[in-house]
Amino acid sequence: MQSLEQITIAEYQATAESFRLGTWDHDVSQNRNALLAAMPQNPGRILDFGCGPGRDLMAFKTLGQEAIGLDATPAFVDMAKQITGCEVWQQNFLNLDLPKQYFDGVFANASLLHVPEAHMEQVLRNLYECLVVGGAIVMSLARGSGEGFAPRAMGERYTSFWEYETIVPYVEAAGFTIVDHYYRPPGLPKQDQSWVVVVAKRNGLK
Repeated sequence: MQSLEQITIAEYQATAESFRLGTWDHDVSQNRNALLAAMPQNPGRILDFGCGPGRDLMAFKTLGQEAIGLDATPAFVDMAKQITGCEVWQQNFLNLDLPKQYFDGVFANASLLHVPEAHMEQVLRNLYECLVVGGAIVMSLARGSGEGFAPRAMGERYTSFWEYETIVPYVEAAGFTIVDHYYRPPGLPKQDQSWVVVVAKRNGLK
């Protein structure tokens, strides 16, 4: 029986090129800038967690950051390496092996939404431990409630949905101190903003 992760990875693997074409021009500079502003040093070392084909990895590199990507989908790892020239690690989110106190920032843009609620605290703890003291994380989560498989073009992806109030206990239990949150896309009424973004830091240093 395939795991939740394997089913999700297989769908991304089968649609990798169309995903790249469909998301490459999405503007998430607001989230990247939020991370850079919260990091203890800039430029610094950033983990692009769930980097996909490498859009934000390339953006961080262009801004002079030392950017390393991580993704579970083999096709995305290959794409990101080829497109950006950056180091990219292939790891599953539920079985991470990250260096301790290594990164100034973690960029988790639309990636933690594939982590089941039962595993969220542990995944966040792993990301907390890979940050230097005062290091920052920016996470963008799909708004809503519940979790489960969502049908996609070539299979299914496991997705968990969050509101700010429901993710806070997991972020704080992992050790983080939340310093900001906001909703996206900007300029829309809150009920029409489908993403919640949380900015948090290791050990609460601001």
